[in-house]
Amino acid sequence: MSDAGGQDGLSEAPHYLGHRDRLRQRFIGAGADALADYELLELILFRAMARRDVKPLAKALLKRFGSFAEVIGAPLERLTEVKGIGEAAAIEIKIVEATARQFAKGAIADRPVLGSWNALIDYCRMAMAFSGTESFRILFLDKRNGLIADEVQQTGTVDHTPVYPREVIKRALELAATALILVHNQPTRPIRITFDHAYSHGITYIL
Repeated sequence: MSDAGGQDGLSEAPHYLGHRDRLRQRFIGAGADALADYELLELILFRAMARRDVKPLAKALLKRFGSFAEVIGAPLERLTEVKGIGEAAAIEIKIVEATARQFAKGAIADRPVLGSWNALIDYCRMAMAFSGTESFRILFLDKRNGLIADEVQQTGTVDHTPVYPREVIKRALELAATALILVHNQPTRPIRITFDHAYSHGITYIL
């Protein structure tokens, strides 16, 4: 068989394979800061979709949810509402969210919480800012403002969550906490997390 005939028998590689290789190399060489949000989403979707151009899907996710953080924070069932996103792809996205939460929790637990306010804000944002329901979260601190525990006390509807001061104080005593940071999200107001609701909830005790 001639060389020409051999070439004619070869199928052309899909155009997106070269794009994937180039994107991976940019990530390795320059890091995440060199990539747009949709490109980071492409890297995630590659794992679940080996034989498909995922760029349109990545852009569709951003159009639906608004940002990279909001995409990975979206509930699995809402992710699968986007045309082309199946359960496997949605699970890959949620794995990234779970990994980010664990990383943030570990990073903040190893140093004084109030020693880096930006780190605390980033941690709370990752943990609850994109939740679809309102929840009341408590950070229990030791005498050096180190994080002892981070617990969701109550979960409610999109605009209401009940809080019971007695239960909060009981848990603080169990953990020997000397200070608390009370946080709740407001799903009806995106990216809004409130820290100063202790008085409104009747929690005015000194530990």
